[in-house]
Amino acid sequence: MDVDYKATQKVDLLGGESGLGRSDGKGLGGGEEEEGKGKDGPRFRDLGGMEGVVEELKMEVIVPLYHPQLPRWLGVRSMAGIFLHGPPGCGKTKLAHAIANETGVPFYKISATELVSGVTGASEENIRELFVKEYRTAPSIVFIDEIDAIASKRENLQRETERIIVTQLMTCIDESHRLVQPGDVDPNAECSNIRPGYVLVIGATNRPDAVDPALRRPGRFDREIVSARVEILSVLTRNLREPRDENHTEDWWRNPWLPEEMENLNITMSDFEDAAKLVQPSSRREEFSTIPNVKWEDVGGLHVLRQEFGHYIVRRIKYPEDYEGFGVDLETEFLLYGPPGCGKTLIAKAVANEAGANFIHIKGPELLSKYVGESKLAVRTIFSRARTCSPCVLFFDEVDALTTKRGKEGGRVVERLLNQLLIELDGAEHRQGVYVIGATNRPEVMDRAVLRPGRFGKLLYVPLPSPDERGLILKALSRNKPIDGSVDLIAVGRDEACENLSGADLSALMNEAAMAALEERQIAQRSSNATSSTATPSIIKKAHFEQALKKIYPSVSVKQKQYYQLLSESFRAA
Repeated sequence: MDVDYKATQKVDLLGGESGLGRSDGKGLGGGEEEEGKGKDGPRFRDLGGMEGVVEELKMEVIVPLYHPQLPRWLGVRSMAGIFLHGPPGCGKTKLAHAIANETGVPFYKISATELVSGVTGASEENIRELFVKEYRTAPSIVFIDEIDAIASKRENLQRETERIIVTQLMTCIDESHRLVQPGDVDPNAECSNIRPGYVLVIGATNRPDAVDPALRRPGRFDREIVSARVEILSVLTRNLREPRDENHTEDWWRNPWLPEEMENLNITMSDFEDAAKLVQPSSRREEFSTIPNVKWEDVGGLHVLRQEFGHYIVRRIKYPEDYEGFGVDLETEFLLYGPPGCGKTLIAKAVANEAGANFIHIKGPELLSKYVGESKLAVRTIFSRARTCSPCVLFFDEVDALTTKRGKEGGRVVERLLNQLLIELDGAEHRQGVYVIGATNRPEVMDRAVLRPGRFGKLLYVPLPSPDERGLILKALSRNKPIDGSVDLIAVGRDEACENLSGADLSALMNEAAMAALEERQIAQRSSNATSSTATPSIIKKAHFEQALKKIYPSVSVKQKQYYQLLSESFRAA
């Protein structure tokens, strides 16, 4: 691989023949900016819809590159890398170029496939050569496009040589953030700037889930940025309008730091609190777990279930010492069953939110695979990740798809998966802080081995809402909707027309009432030729609910309701 020419690209901010700038100090971190070809490249102001991202980059990336003495003064490590991911054509490469153009440091752009060689050991050597050149011109930036080509998940790679390439890349990135001193720089290198600095690694891909999770942790790719610009038109059409005031203030980071200013630079507790909001745990970087924003107020009713989960999950997470002191060993697996549309998924999310636990949502059929061993591997991976990000609520939706009765013809795939699931459920003592909740509206098809104590031993029935609970659900659904003050939602929920309506049915009722109000407003506008800006805001009135009730019918029949009630009684008797 020809690293000097094919695999690298220098972006010159200041112009001149030396590439980085002149030795008179008018380059990185010093003095005025001269006209040069760096002016022609993309800048932060050319990135539409990335204002928030750019501000973060200025503080976390640009300042350490421009003022390398600041991280040393604070005793902190500079950001090692940035991981850019998003759909093709959303500006990942342009953002990397903009960072280089703003700082004026050497910029090496390379496609990951250029590093791969058919000769054993050559790919690793190419990676090492690339980073060695980076060290010689530090501070500098290396941009690896389509990084998933050389950094795929090692467990999915077939050849050992491919795994070695991933390991070599991680090793080089680990060393890239070390501060390069002037004495480390090759005196014969192109760069005449002898300021100390470090190497920033930027990786880009449109397949983030294919990248090895060991790369997506702090210390390697410290920050992940999803590239999805929504203000592209405002940027592209900027030159079509009259010139604006160019008195920009976004270049504050270019100003030099005086010694007395650095003396006053200290890290406070509020800085740690702000950092906690910005840092994304590596266990969540594959968008696998998160704390849901659903609260019990959003569920409406079901106070008995809230008390049950409060005893079994919420308080055990918040006050573990109380339970340990009494030697209480309670169930950690729960099965929610009942008619469809009664809020089983919302309940699980509300539990995780109240407990402050991570939430992993698995839809049962997603784990099924036609390839031998893939389904079992997926189950092991899910429980492993749940243990990593504990306290965690692991929620299996439509769990009946994974736990159907064994012995049926053609069910070998499900049987193998079920056996693996039983093994994981039995290992509760090895997954402290992990609580498993399953949900189904077909508990009768589940294998009885799953429903015993120690597995899904705590069965909780989620019935259709009562009249008062229907009113509470309507109140929860009415948030952010212009409901007329004269509308009594509790009375609407008690109406006979709402009998046997599930939570999903009530949500449809609320939307139908809102649509009726909107249609009434649009008709009034057309008749009076009024514009939307001058029209009176629409309000959902009782008449709109009455219209909606004529269109909404129960999704659960009376016969089905009776069936679930008998099923609940049989489970309680067992």
